Amino acid sequence: MDIMFWVKKVVSQGIMPIPFILLLLVISFLVWRRRSMAKYLVSCAFFLLLFLSSQLGVNTLVRQLESAYPINSTPITGACFVMVLGSAHSDIQGATAVQSLSAVALARLSEGVRQLNLGQECKLIVSGWGGELTQVSHAEMMANAAVELGVDKRRIIQFPLARDTIEEAQYLQWELGEEPFRLVTSATHMPRAMAIFTAKGLHPEAAPTDFIGRDDFWWRLTADNLVASQRAIHEYIGRLWLWLKTVS
Repeated sequence: MDIMFWVKKVVSQGIMPIPFILLLLVISFLVWRRRSMAKYLVSCAFFLLLFLSSQLGVNTLVRQLESAYPINSTPITGACFVMVLGSAHSDIQGATAVQSLSAVALARLSEGVRQLNLGQECKLIVSGWGGELTQVSHAEMMANAAVELGVDKRRIIQFPLARDTIEEAQYLQWELGEEPFRLVTSATHMPRAMAIFTAKGLHPEAAPTDFIGRDDFWWRLTADNLVASQRAIHEYIGRLWLWLKTVS
């Protein structure tokens, strides 16, 4: 299981935009004597970088993902659980937990706190391991940040061993069974997350956040757009991986 987990991570990173574009350029250099092929590869790399760095590219990639579920502001009645999926954080000396969270993690946690306020006596569930790079698990860092944002620590449940969305769903199944809950994650990630959680027999209600599609000049080229495109591509790869697991 551990080997397949890391194989998935390595393969998915290898076909992200920047590594893939660099690979095209390296191959074009190696076959430079075959001028037509080399020019074709360089052209592909150039236009791929151009498209993925543009707002047009971002919106094209994320439109289907982010339109699947609307913002959720419906009051929560009855038993109330809010599951916030993990992202990333850094061990920054002297920083608060909130300051240590990545932008994606902070966006998810902020929405999770907002969802808590839509119900009565809700419990917040946070998850994520340390990734072997940080001293504190992501679940603990998210819990500490939630406390800094005013959440009672007695209302927080942590899954510090969950490494990905599939494992988060498994831990939640053990914790909640068939109890309904609000599922908070990035809008691009929500379709895949909903598929994973419902496949486990759980009953999530989507509460997306961290939308990256923007109304901007279509031709605008930025590094932020390249990062946004990478996040969208990561989701499509994740959905493909999930489909392959179901048919194998």
